[in-house]
Formats: sequence, C-alpha cells, structure tokens
Amino acid sequence: MTKEKEAAPRASRPRKASARPGRPPLMEDPRAEILRKAAELFARKGYVESSLNELARAMNYSKGAIYNYFSSKQEIYDAIIIFTLTGLYETAAKAVKDEDPPVERLRHYMMAHARFLADNYDCFVTMLVGFSGMANTELKDDALALRDAHEGLLRQIITEGVADGSFREVSAAMTGRAVLSLLSWMVRWFKPGGGKSAEDVAQEYHDLLVRGLLP
Repeated sequence: MTKEKEAAPRASRPRKASARPGRPPLMEDPRAEILRKAAELFARKGYVESSLNELARAMNYSKGAIYNYFSSKQEIYDAIIIFTLTGLYETAAKAVKDEDPPVERLRHYMMAHARFLADNYDCFVTMLVGFSGMANTELKDDALALRDAHEGLLRQIITEGVADGSFREVSAAMTGRAVLSLLSWMVRWFKPGGGKSAEDVAQEYHDLLVRGLLP
C-alpha cells in the first residue's frame, strides 16, 4: 500500500524568531512543534536529563510560552506517547486490506509499522523508553487501548492465516509479540537515512518469518 509520509508532531516552519525568547513565533500549530522538538530532546538525552528550560532555549521560546500549551514536562512526554501509538495503529490499519491474503496483509502491516518508525523516529524512541512512566492514569489507559488495538490487528492477521492454511499452526499471541519485537526494537540499531530503509528491513523480516531459515 502506498502511504503518504506520516508526520511527526510538527507544524510548518516558524517564521524567523526574534533574538529574545518570548512568545512562540507564528506557526500553524505551536503545540505540535513543541512535541516534535521535545521528542528530539528526549530521544537524544533521555527524559530525566532533559528540562523545559533546555527545550525553551532550543525553540527560542520563553519557558512561560511552553506553559501556554503544556503544564509540565510529564504532560509533554505523555502527549508524545499518545501521538505515537495513535499514528502507529492508524497507519497499520490503513495499510491492511481485508481483501488481501494473510501473507500480504502481514507484509503491509510490517511495512507500515517500520515506515511510521522511520518517519517519527524521535517520537518512537521516546515512547519505547518511557511508556511505563506515564503519569496520567486516564491517558495511560488510552495508551494501553491503542497498543492493544495495534497488536490485536496483527494477531487477527496471524489467526486468519492459520485458519486458511497460509501459516502453520502457531500461537497468534507469541508470534505477534515476536513480530512486534523485531520491528519496534529496530530503534536500537536503525537510524533513518542510513543504508537500508526501514521498509527494506521490514521486508527482510517478513521474508524470514514467512519462509523461515530452510532453503
């Protein structure tokens, strides 16, 4: 499936900011721009070592300007996680077509997951490192529901593939966890713009899963 590039939380480039930090420069979505820049900071330094002061300096904002949109660093962190899980599920769900056979649906799912990871790399790193640290109980419930929906879609593909003989008898839960581990933990070694694309890697993973190691 062709898919337009999923955008990380971002807006159009801000107009040239004044030399003195203050109110956010005019842009379509200052809140999304804060999330994008915060994800870059968290992915590079980690949540604990990052500060709102540092984020404000990177954006040429005042700290008070950030408080117009978020009440705390934790709230920014939680919002990045929700954005990432929402985009991940929606991207995969749009890629998977009911009329395709299970092998193709699995490939489309894996390619979509990898593509979203590459297009939203900093957000993805932030999510994987900090998901268990969400403070807002209601948002954490939302995050768990999104995670389960994304994994549930994968398990459905595997279950239907077993049922129609496309796949051998396997546990959909265990196989699904293996697929997601392969895809998501690419962030430990994969960097966008390197050698192979994320979709190339996903294709190789798919071939390995479907064909196994036998010649």
